[in-house]
Amino acid sequence: MPDTYQTVDIILPLEYSKDKSRRIKAVARKLKVPHSAINEIRLVKYSIDARKAGIKIQLRLEVTLGNEALPPIPDYSVNLPSLPSKAPTVIIVGCGPAGIFAALTCIKKGLKPIILERGKDASARRFDLAPILRKGTVIEDSNYCFGEGGAGTYSDGKLYTRATKRGVVRDIYETLVAHGAPHDILTDAHPHIGSNLLPNVVKEMRASILKAGGEVHFQAKVNDLLITNNAQREISGVTTTDGREFKGDSVILATGHSARDIYSLLVKKEIRLEQKPFAVGFRIEHPQPLIDSIQYHYDLGVSRPDMLPAARYRLATKIADRGVHSFCMCPGGFIVPASTENDEVVVNGMSLARRDSPFANSGMVVTVEPEDTVDFGAEHGVLAGIAFQKHLEQTAKNEGGGGQAAPAQRLTDYLTGTLSTNLPKTSYFPGCKSARLDTLLPEPLTKRLQKGIKLFGKQMKGYVTQESLLIGFETRTSSPVRIPRDNQSFMHPDVDKLFPCAEGAGYAGGIVSAAMDGVKCAEAVSRALILLA
Repeated sequence: MPDTYQTVDIILPLEYSKDKSRRIKAVARKLKVPHSAINEIRLVKYSIDARKAGIKIQLRLEVTLGNEALPPIPDYSVNLPSLPSKAPTVIIVGCGPAGIFAALTCIKKGLKPIILERGKDASARRFDLAPILRKGTVIEDSNYCFGEGGAGTYSDGKLYTRATKRGVVRDIYETLVAHGAPHDILTDAHPHIGSNLLPNVVKEMRASILKAGGEVHFQAKVNDLLITNNAQREISGVTTTDGREFKGDSVILATGHSARDIYSLLVKKEIRLEQKPFAVGFRIEHPQPLIDSIQYHYDLGVSRPDMLPAARYRLATKIADRGVHSFCMCPGGFIVPASTENDEVVVNGMSLARRDSPFANSGMVVTVEPEDTVDFGAEHGVLAGIAFQKHLEQTAKNEGGGGQAAPAQRLTDYLTGTLSTNLPKTSYFPGCKSARLDTLLPEPLTKRLQKGIKLFGKQMKGYVTQESLLIGFETRTSSPVRIPRDNQSFMHPDVDKLFPCAEGAGYAGGIVSAAMDGVKCAEAVSRALILLA
């Protein structure tokens, strides 16, 4: 007789996958017991196997036999302790996922977090997206990149991660659910919240931080680091552009990879940085029905079954020692302007929770190594990669013709080196102008991208089509620099009590990995303060 409680993996055809009786029959066959022996089942994980026609659904279920009941569903309510009046203080620069989860972890460890965010709260920030979309005017400290929740708040909310620490990932998901995220993120193989839902989740997390005794300050742009210059340098706090000074027992730097002024400040303060690889390229957009037909193996023009979500894809290869890959794929999504200054054009992708836009988009990028940016090194040194990014963004601004209009080219024309005489419809609201994107990146990068895309066209029949549009440029995939830190203490090797964190420091990529790094940094701060006590 099998154990009376266990986890069982089964596979069902799509059309039967949500039928409870079919699930019970499949479990009974798997366990070799009568149907009547199954007492309760509960979904743990749901994933789609669309590698072949005849789509299958992989299900992981909790199962009990006989009279045994399933354990109760956990209570995902928030349960943070109230901070003591004299708790040690941790300054957290940045209110993205790393900063928010670092703050929540600090509270659990008895530390008082003070978050400083250059942008606005999520509600006020929403109104600052209208000028960039409708007038092409960037509010430079409140936009798709800066503000409460970071870049992910209004650019998709994808939670999928390749991180292997599943327990820690589960903790991140459960914390989001406790603050209002859909319970589906606990069971979906590729969880997603959506840019229409995530702002409310972020606001609830802020409320938890404040209720426990933490602080969150908006429009508090850091402009200096308070560092002693004795034999061993040590940080004691920061100042902001409005003249305020914030002192703390440690500083977590979780600014994200678009806060370029922070990198310049670190160079000015002679705090060590390192160059690292990053990636640049375009947003590539297709009609979503085309991607559905390719990925789900049916003829274009056939409606996607209601039980299937908008199809996604992931493509990757290596061309001449450089990676070429899709990035941040947004099924049923939109392309949005992600510029942080008015002299540049940057594009990114996002989806709402329903993912019901008629378009699919993804980054299509190529790896840039430090040696690829040597032309910028003489003037910009360790910030050569950032200077290269900025050059591309200003080029896109000039080629787009004004505001946040972006240069664009049909995919087929990009591969043949031809100016597109007209452009297909696009989700990019500020508009596009036809341009020779094939001439705007350095030739070695262009050649790799072209070869990679041709290969992807063979892997996904129909992917290379004149109905596909390339829009430039996707430059903010990751930071071109790393802020070094010790592998054990997580502190900067040259500055005591300074903890570089997440995407902006070069240690994460995406909402969940950034959140996990925020947790790790806060735990490291707690260990350091215990040792110093």
